[in-house]
Amino acid sequence: MQIYLPIAEMSVDGLSIVGIGLAVGLLSGLFGIGGGFLMTPLLIFIGLPSAVAVATSANQTMGASISGLIAHWRRGNVDGKMGMVLTLAGLAGSALGVQVFALVRRVGQLDLVVAVFYVIVLGIVGALMAAESVRAWLRRRRKIPRRLHEHFWMHGLPVKMRFRKSRLYISVVPPVVIGFGIGFLSAIMGVGGGFILVPAMIYLLGMPTGVVIGTSLFQVVFVTAAVTVLQSVSTQSVDIILSLLLMVGAVAGAQFGAAMGSRLRGEETRGLLGLLVLAVAMGLGYTLVRTPDAPFVLEPLR
Repeated sequence: MQIYLPIAEMSVDGLSIVGIGLAVGLLSGLFGIGGGFLMTPLLIFIGLPSAVAVATSANQTMGASISGLIAHWRRGNVDGKMGMVLTLAGLAGSALGVQVFALVRRVGQLDLVVAVFYVIVLGIVGALMAAESVRAWLRRRRKIPRRLHEHFWMHGLPVKMRFRKSRLYISVVPPVVIGFGIGFLSAIMGVGGGFILVPAMIYLLGMPTGVVIGTSLFQVVFVTAAVTVLQSVSTQSVDIILSLLLMVGAVAGAQFGAAMGSRLRGEETRGLLGLLVLAVAMGLGYTLVRTPDAPFVLEPLR
């Protein structure tokens, strides 16, 4: 079933797009992420322009995250106060990121910048998550007790705030910095940032894993909504037809993922996510070094 995408200016198989959305939605509910880090590369792999893939992935991520957030909210796994702090900082970061995205697109280096960002960010995050998951598994096998989190210099920063749902009393500065960075990456990479936010909330802020997933989705929903609006106004690259096809599968997949996630241990969840992130990074890294089928391609100016 071929469907024409007006913004991407190409036809795609509708059922395949829905299937991609279903798979990414499943990951959203399972890992507490928006799934944009996987969605954007998949759309680029099937031939969509990078600008459309990034902007539309942010929109689809919002839909998938709303479904996952509802499921986790019903289970009481959302720290609303922490989510608001992360969201406000993320909105500021996304506003800056959209401006940088538009600038890079004007100079004609968007494809390269998006790919390099993905390889570097996903490679580092995936490797750290996979390594930590292995260490946690070994500690559990040896029955070595593990502290919830280590105390770094950042825990001595001023402007402390109590987050009762997460059982924390920490400075508001680290959540603000994390939220701002996630917002910036969301605009540049078309991701919700959950694959970075989840480990940051666990290892830097010391939040319980069960609360982290729902709270991550809370922040992802509002930041990706802001990115979608800003991208629509600034670059006009959000393809609503493509987004609707992806959301059809993603919303259903998120509900199944949330149910499956409750059956996995924390280190198992983090290990699987780390391996998935690494796989995507290696796939994009290969596209940067392989010889292209068509070394020179002429495209009309937009």
